[in-house]
Amino acid sequence: MAAPPVTICAGRQELWISQLAISQKLSRSGMTSDAPSPFDPSRLRLASDLRRRGDDPVAKDDKGRRLWTRVRHGVVIASATWVTLSPEQRHAALVHATALRMLGSSTTVFSHTSAAAVWGLPRVTAWPTHVEVTSTARRVRSSGRIRRHALPLTGVDEQAGLPVTSLSRTLIDLGRTGDLADAVAATDFALHHAMCTRTDLINELASLDPGVPGRARAQLSVDLAHPGGTSVGESLSRVQMFRSNIPKPQLQVRVEDEDGLAGICDFGWEEQGVVGEFDGRKKYRVGDGVAKEEVEQVLWREKQREDRIRARGRRVARWVWSDALRPTQMLAILSRQGVRQVARSDWFDDEVAARHPRRPDAA
Repeated sequence: MAAPPVTICAGRQELWISQLAISQKLSRSGMTSDAPSPFDPSRLRLASDLRRRGDDPVAKDDKGRRLWTRVRHGVVIASATWVTLSPEQRHAALVHATALRMLGSSTTVFSHTSAAAVWGLPRVTAWPTHVEVTSTARRVRSSGRIRRHALPLTGVDEQAGLPVTSLSRTLIDLGRTGDLADAVAATDFALHHAMCTRTDLINELASLDPGVPGRARAQLSVDLAHPGGTSVGESLSRVQMFRSNIPKPQLQVRVEDEDGLAGICDFGWEEQGVVGEFDGRKKYRVGDGVAKEEVEQVLWREKQREDRIRARGRRVARWVWSDALRPTQMLAILSRQGVRQVARSDWFDDEVAARHPRRPDAA
């Protein structure tokens, strides 16, 4: 049966489509809910090699558009390929391009955000324009687009032909030095896809020298991470809830009725009778340029799903990227449905809570 017309608007009481545009905009700035796929370094070309075979790395087509895009000095990629890459893949391309131009050293490996991109880990904030490496040398100096760290290396792997810090070390480094939401999103992803275990991360933390800065921050990102986090937007939302003393939610909550599974909700608060949904583009599975009728079908199915969930006595709180980025907006949405801030956080048991006496930003 054809779906009835569905109003597409930005109102809170409707299923809206404007969030798709928001998601597209944020994806261009480095945010995406979808799992990134690894970058293929064979797509890179040295400008000098192109010239030797008679090609011009600055050539343009008949409309004045460059056929090649510069990734870094001396390294290019076909522009038709570049425009299809995600922000994660573009940063990985920069890492591989840097490797092509660097005079390598056996004491230097790609690390931190650069290793994260090569491992295919997602990120909330925009990817940096510099590349990060870690060296065992006593003295290191950052220059240009390369940021160097001097730390003992406890684990080195090879990914796509590059020496990178091990996955566990990469996640701990993100937790030590980066934004909490970025670290939790990457760690959620790794745990969700069974790329590592929490024990791996705890052991990696224990292997660091006591004087290494940021250990408490890294511990917090490990304690907050959960394999039930299935998207970057959910990870960001959960970090904002933690920071704001929202009661700890259950993740991936199943709601069933007499017809079976009504839906799996991102968050749930059983005591308050509320479920929460981060509305990312992936959830609706609507591609670019689809017909209005297809959009209406997708939204109609989502409305039916939500009606079944509400019929089970659950109130539904929905928010989008712009709300998660501005926690006061997300808090207001949750509060209207009955989930409010509490005086004392219940996120950790006493043993774990003792490790985090201060706020995450102060760690």
